[in-house]
Amino acid sequence: MRASLAALALVLTLPHALREGETAFLVVTVGVIQRGAEIEITTPAGRLLGTISPYGIRPGREAGTYTIPLPADAISGKRVSVRLSLSANGRKRAPTKKEVKKVRVTVATAAK
Repeated sequence: MRASLAALALVLTLPHALREGETAFLVVTVGVIQRGAEIEITTPAGRLLGTISPYGIRPGREAGTYTIPLPADAISGKRVSVRLSLSANGRKRAPTKKEVKKVRVTVATAAK
């Protein structure tokens, strides 16, 4: 039970199933987080997809928007399940709505 409290679980829907030549991205808007904090993004099985590690953000300022590529095998049809956890001061917990303001998924065509 404790592990489920350490992460925010989300199921996101892609605008359409991935087509050949397309890549999906997770777009995460991060609000104010403490200096040195990191947001880890994993699959429900624990596979690391990416880490948001803001650097040089002034105290009290929002950290910005970050884009994490999603591997095709992490997507099932039009859905992707992810878990977000915030690590700070040696502790891991689910981020608040003020710390992670928005999470969405987008699809883009690979550049040729």
